[in-house]
Amino acid sequence: AAIPEGLPAVVTIVLSIGVTSMSKRNALIRKLTAVETLGCTQVICSDKTGTLTQNRMTVVDKSTSDIKLLAKAMALCSDAEVKDGDDKATGEPTECALVNYATEVGTPKSILQKEAPRIGEAPFDSGRKMMSTVHRENGKIIQYTKGACEILLEKCTGYLDGETVVPMTDEIRSRILNENKGFADRALRVLGAAYKEYDNMPSDFEPETLENNLIFIGVACMMDPCRPEVLAAINECREAGIRPVMITGDHKDTAVAIGKELGIIKDASEAITGADLENMSDDELYDAVLKYSVYARVQPEHKTRIVKAWKAHGMVTAMTGDGVNDAPS
Repeated sequence: AAIPEGLPAVVTIVLSIGVTSMSKRNALIRKLTAVETLGCTQVICSDKTGTLTQNRMTVVDKSTSDIKLLAKAMALCSDAEVKDGDDKATGEPTECALVNYATEVGTPKSILQKEAPRIGEAPFDSGRKMMSTVHRENGKIIQYTKGACEILLEKCTGYLDGETVVPMTDEIRSRILNENKGFADRALRVLGAAYKEYDNMPSDFEPETLENNLIFIGVACMMDPCRPEVLAAINECREAGIRPVMITGDHKDTAVAIGKELGIIKDASEAITGADLENMSDDELYDAVLKYSVYARVQPEHKTRIVKAWKAHGMVTAMTGDGVNDAPS
């Protein structure tokens, strides 16, 4: 670390000792003065996946009338791959879990790709919270879409009931959402899958063109275990007078369940969603930020607003996370 000009020698020595001590715990410090700032931290905002949790997703439950089709849709509508001679998928952890699940139920992606090659896609976007891929399969054009269940359902006009497609109704949609809440309350991450068939090639692969009039297949539920050391770390933070705040893209019910498990919150009233933040001005967020310790369904720009709101209160605020979208915050 570079030594700032003008610092008294004793301060430089103390800060250098701090940097050396932290380096032994795999913490790299670019500026010596950052050690002093870290020692004054009052609020720590943390991303969830891969930071508070292990980022080792595994499918542990599902809800569908056609397991093979659900697994097929999830595996094909993903960018995770299984290399030759390797039993496990490589790629983004959530998609790896889905591809591994497809292998477990007897529909490995390596075979699915040969039977239904991808001919187009609308990549995942955190704003849409969905991804769609289009495939040529048995002489037909078929699209598979996966994403946040509550948002995906808004795009569905049909529901797969066994081998029959029935119209999507408010009653069916409400039943699925209630079931989804039950999964989320168990701290499970829930993704929905749907499909759509075409008589001809779609005019383009824009989300607006693809993601409508879908047929809902079902949901896959994944568990991402909390890191074993996190609970103790959060307790240490509280004892040191530091307030932990969790920020995640997960469903609010899932975020609340994990927040309670880690001792970050005691009640769901301490959680808020990114959609709620959208409706708040900066002045309103300034007042509200003191009430909440869990933020769900957030986008990268929401994280920055949260950190700025805490700083506006004069609080020394840290942000930690392992994703590119955490960097601006």
